[in-house]
Amino acid sequence: MFVETILQTKGGTVHTLPASATLAEAVAALNAHNIGALVITSPGGAIAGILSERDIIRRLGTDPAATLALRTADCMTQRPTTCNRDTAIAEVMEQMTRLRIRHMPVLENGALVGIISIGDVVKRKIEDAEHEADALKEYIAS
Repeated sequence: MFVETILQTKGGTVHTLPASATLAEAVAALNAHNIGALVITSPGGAIAGILSERDIIRRLGTDPAATLALRTADCMTQRPTTCNRDTAIAEVMEQMTRLRIRHMPVLENGALVGIISIGDVVKRKIEDAEHEADALKEYIAS
């Protein structure tokens, strides 16, 4: 099973903000789209980083009054771990677990084509396990 399988179901929508946006704008976007991370882009449109709820919470813990005025570029994770459509789900799970990350942008020829979360991966693994269990039940019953 590959990342492409998840993207076929989920789609390729990725919510982004420019590196110059404020954390207040980022919080509004996270809430509006009911998501846990945003891909942050450079002025040329390339991936500059990723900003997650965790990144925002860590900043709020240091200086709550000034945090929402900060730029996303000041708080994001630079050089996020990425994958491709043909990356195996097992490899994505291993990287997410080892690196303690919950979101991974998907690139194709350097272009952003999607994003997957640990929730997407777990959901797909559960669906596969259920299908396998159903197939075994059917095999045993016949």
